[in-house]
Amino acid sequence: MEEELKMIEKNGTWSLVDKPFDKKIIGVKWVFKVKQNADGSINKYKARLVVKGYAQQFGVDFFDTFAPVARLDTIRLLLALSAHQNWKVYQLDVKSAFLNGFLEEEIYVEQPEGFVTKGEENKALLLKKALYGLKQAPRAWYSRIDNFLLKMGFNKSLSEATLYVKTRDCDKIIVSIYVDDLLVTGSNFELVKQFKVQMFESFEMTDLGEMAYFLGMEIDQNAGGIFIGQQKYANKVLKKFNMDSCKKMSTPLMQNEKLCTNDGANKVNEQLYRSLGGCLMYLTATRPDILYAVSLLSRFMHCASELHFKAAKRVLRYIKGTTDFGVTFRRSNEVSLHGFSDSDWAGSCDDMKSTSGYLFNLGSGNFSWNSKKQDVVAQSTAEAEYIAAAAAVNQALWIRKILEDLKFDQEDGTIINVDNQAAISISNNPVFHGKTKHFKIKYHFLREVQSNKEVVLVHCKTEDQLADILTKALPKSRFEELREKIGVGIKRSKEECWRIASSDT
Repeated sequence: MEEELKMIEKNGTWSLVDKPFDKKIIGVKWVFKVKQNADGSINKYKARLVVKGYAQQFGVDFFDTFAPVARLDTIRLLLALSAHQNWKVYQLDVKSAFLNGFLEEEIYVEQPEGFVTKGEENKALLLKKALYGLKQAPRAWYSRIDNFLLKMGFNKSLSEATLYVKTRDCDKIIVSIYVDDLLVTGSNFELVKQFKVQMFESFEMTDLGEMAYFLGMEIDQNAGGIFIGQQKYANKVLKKFNMDSCKKMSTPLMQNEKLCTNDGANKVNEQLYRSLGGCLMYLTATRPDILYAVSLLSRFMHCASELHFKAAKRVLRYIKGTTDFGVTFRRSNEVSLHGFSDSDWAGSCDDMKSTSGYLFNLGSGNFSWNSKKQDVVAQSTAEAEYIAAAAAVNQALWIRKILEDLKFDQEDGTIINVDNQAAISISNNPVFHGKTKHFKIKYHFLREVQSNKEVVLVHCKTEDQLADILTKALPKSRFEELREKIGVGIKRSKEECWRIASSDT
């Protein structure tokens, strides 16, 4: 607590003044937390002074509150690029980040409990900078770090507001922001060191070295590439739901299992089911192999039955046998974006809607994935595949823009593999004929994108369709084959990594 107050006073966060008669004084409280390392050991004990922001009034105490954070897709893309280029990713932590944001509003808070100035008990604190808990604190911090990086000569990505790149001659340095964590990588280690020095001169920082543990994800950077997994979090989830000693399963779902809303089974505790669903959702940050199962189970958050809960426990049984699994990004010959798009026609028993799925990679492990029920009812497999391809193309265009901002322009059109000839023919046909006249207009932008050569739909055999794992439950042999092909597996030993790196060279 004393360290937190020293940081606040050193930062010039507030000044002690007489209580104003026409202003509301907002309360504060202490919040305590134990921060842990990836192996479960204690990193540090932390005390944070927090403003009771729920007492603020919009238009009086605050206006703008929104502050962007990096998408997980962006973070995985950065890791995939770094592995491809054989760069190291470093992590910086800003101490009391929100204390660095300048306030535009006039806000008064109470003196913190246990540290009231003697003889000045009737006075209040006028905030000059933000404190945690203030509605506008995230926005104020983002504005501060954004202006700082732009003044340092960084260019902000137009498609990702938390991604910055700076080039000098042939070298480049890339920075990604996630609240108070900064991920830094680049082609020249001296540039990275200079950046760290500049950051330490302006902010109270902690240099965490090479990125190893971030948002519950464990990152291992070695000669063979970069591995990301969530073994610690997976074990925590299993223990939370008393499944840490359960029987293992080889697949997350039974083949041909159909779940529906009104299945006649008894209802279960929805709060428990939602908690389990939320935990599984976060595991998909590094586990695309369970994404379809989690997407399917999340459709029944409001009407969970014993059958749904049984299916969810099967996913936990699968995780029990694969806690050490994750995605590996390795060096490849060139930075070339490739995608896979697939759909399962009329897979939903409740409304007969189809499921779309896509995957994207840069030559090794996939970094972007999605599995989602479609918004409309497709009247044919071709229409379902066409809608799925449209979703994949949207993602491809966004990734291409990110790569362009990072100076990895994709000169050729991005190849997206589709296993349906009819969908590809419709996307190439400029005529709106009878069989496609009912398609929603928004999906036909696919034709324009193809004509501009930004994206190319290519037919692939069903057995080569990697996105198949995101749209339906599969038999064990097929599931394990696709799981390996999309890059999901255990972390390799150092000897294996060196062998892979040597063979790639």
